[in-house]
Amino acid sequence: MTATDASAVTEFAPDRLDAFLRSALPARAIGPMSLERIGGGQSNPSFFLSYPDTQTRLVLRKKPPGPLLPSAHAVEREYRILKALAGSAVPVPPVLLLHEAEDVVGTPFYLMERVEGRVFHDTALPGVTPEQRHAMYMSMAETLAALHGFDWQAAGLADYGKPGNYYARQLARWGRQWRETRTRDIPAVDRVMAWLEAHLDDTPDTTIVHGDFRIGNLMFAPDAPHVVAVLDWELSTLGHPLSDVAFSCLPWHSTPQMYGGIAGLDRAALGIPTQEAYIARYCAAAGRASGPGRFHLAFSLFRFAVILDGIAARVKTGNAAAQDAVAVGAMAEDFARQAEAVVEGGA
Repeated sequence: MTATDASAVTEFAPDRLDAFLRSALPARAIGPMSLERIGGGQSNPSFFLSYPDTQTRLVLRKKPPGPLLPSAHAVEREYRILKALAGSAVPVPPVLLLHEAEDVVGTPFYLMERVEGRVFHDTALPGVTPEQRHAMYMSMAETLAALHGFDWQAAGLADYGKPGNYYARQLARWGRQWRETRTRDIPAVDRVMAWLEAHLDDTPDTTIVHGDFRIGNLMFAPDAPHVVAVLDWELSTLGHPLSDVAFSCLPWHSTPQMYGGIAGLDRAALGIPTQEAYIARYCAAAGRASGPGRFHLAFSLFRFAVILDGIAARVKTGNAAAQDAVAVGAMAEDFARQAEAVVEGGA
């Protein structure tokens, strides 16, 4: 799609972007510009952008149009963390520029280099061998350990979030959302929330946390079973490292029908490691004595149940964009029951 025929899938004038880039990147923005919207339901609209004449292949990521909550869709934060992680042990796409004004595409945006690789939205990782699948899960664990080992203070990120009291703040936030926006009574959510409040992890461990660390936000090499880029940093902040680990374990606690999990599959035949082996690899790479326990896993399942019910709430008000939003919202009860099973020691 060229600059002149892209306006149908963008909310901005591609010609204006093209003119800006010819000034900002004069050595690369030569010849016709190609622009293609990336699917996948990202909350921050993303586009493949290229100038074939100079073999320039980029990704543009912007805020959505219209009124936004003050802290939502913060592409400026994404750019900042990607720039800070450049050259570290955490694989991220190189960023080129951040434009915070609204004059070019209607919102702030940033540009990064396009990394070649494979993204899997199915946690069963179809199309690869069992040996590769095992290695990919272990690379995921090692990549997360690298992130949590990153020296955020030396990188000037001391103000990237609030150190300490992470779980107390998170539990208060999601508990408030549940009470204020829930679409139905789910007794399991209330019981799990009460248990979490009584068993709060108040350890002060603080690292950069991704906030949405999962298979679908990783890019693997085109022909090798290792991570070459961690994507979608919108929810990153300072937080407790075990929150990322526990969230990345959700596939072991959900079926393929429950948001694409791996529970019930023949994981040994597929080469998928056990949750215990995955966590052990993370702990070995991160230098931790222990990984997430019942509290951390139950909290991640509880949080996801509240998020899914929030999608159902947006359906009721007509603000949900996903076509399957009704079905996704209905999964809230499934994840709440899984959280309760973890609390009771049954999962």
